[in-house]
Amino acid sequence: MKLLEHLAARGLVKDTTDRHALNELLAGAPILFYCGFDPSGPSLHAGSLVPLALMTWLARAGHQPLAVLGGATGMVGDPSGKSSERTLLDADELARNAAAVGAQLARLLPGAEVVDNASWTQMRLLEFLRDVGKHVSVNSMLAKESVRARLEDREQGISYTEFSYMLLQAWDFAHLARARDCRLQVGGSDQWGNITCGIDLARRMGTGAQLHALVTPLLMTASGEKFGKSEAGTSVWLDPAMTSPYAFYQYWLGAADADVERFLLLFTFISLHEIAEVVAAHDADRAARSGQRRLAREVTSWVHGADAARGAGVAAQVLFGGSVDRLTDADLAGLGVPRSEFPRAELAAGIPILDLLVRTGLADSRSAARRLITQGGAYVNNLKVDDPARSLGLADLATESVLLLRAGKKSFHLVQVI
Repeated sequence: MKLLEHLAARGLVKDTTDRHALNELLAGAPILFYCGFDPSGPSLHAGSLVPLALMTWLARAGHQPLAVLGGATGMVGDPSGKSSERTLLDADELARNAAAVGAQLARLLPGAEVVDNASWTQMRLLEFLRDVGKHVSVNSMLAKESVRARLEDREQGISYTEFSYMLLQAWDFAHLARARDCRLQVGGSDQWGNITCGIDLARRMGTGAQLHALVTPLLMTASGEKFGKSEAGTSVWLDPAMTSPYAFYQYWLGAADADVERFLLLFTFISLHEIAEVVAAHDADRAARSGQRRLAREVTSWVHGADAARGAGVAAQVLFGGSVDRLTDADLAGLGVPRSEFPRAELAAGIPILDLLVRTGLADSRSAARRLITQGGAYVNNLKVDDPARSLGLADLATESVLLLRAGKKSFHLVQVI
């Protein structure tokens, strides 16, 4: 299977320029290709994994990835897919975002070169208008979807600042084609107009080589919701400080059955044959959610590492009532639930379960704690507690220093002895 056919089979191809010529190009000697990343926030998000997966496959085929940070274009803001003007970031915030996103790209794309387009976008305004702007037709810019949609909104419209974004991104491709012999730009399908504008600009500026565009689809979930949003409507970030590895794992674990195959194709690097086997096993017993578990494990391993994926898988098992046997302190510490520290000597002497439920906030009072137990809603290490008179001691620790309390189905608390 040719590389482009393989990418299409995985759902990573929405559109290309001359497909035959691009097939031939990708089958030949290694080329430099690039994708731009907008540093409008301090982290990439789950949607960024689509172009990152595409770049990874191209890199595995021997081509050289170039990740371009929008340190210059980010000062303007891309109007593509936006119904209103962006809030412009100041230079310091943009620089911090670019540094953080650049570090993520270096980690997720081993061997990739990460550059900032601010390094070649330092022309004086009149030089830029004379040397670059004269090659771009305003008529063609007005015909692009990102501009046309905003112009049709008479109340919002589009500022000259955002209107100029297309020209700035086009200059990126033209510059990289001339200075680095970059032959291909990839991105989401909302970037098609910007990319083809760059191809046309490079041609008009005398770049001899044929340039190409390859864009991925913009994703929605099977339920019609925007991809990469949690149930609470917040973005699923790749920074573990913004979306914990456990919450990240849970996002993929919660994928609808109808999305499992598509997401395995898009976001994992297991073979097409193995994906077919995973999907067949999943369809045979959807209640077991084996497809979602494989998806969550693979994507979390890619983004956060195998150890974090294992810890998140353990956390998912425990927080859904699974056994805590054979877990470590680190496993339980990674659950991301509230915790309290107790002196080892105090637990050695025994703490009444009623008092412990109150002190950890799982019950408002001893009487409420007693009701919780008699109604079957109190658990120690995911085992139901039946006796309100019970005291907990060192023998109840699930690991060397931690035990897990639960009230009802979802309220957890770690008790850690020190």
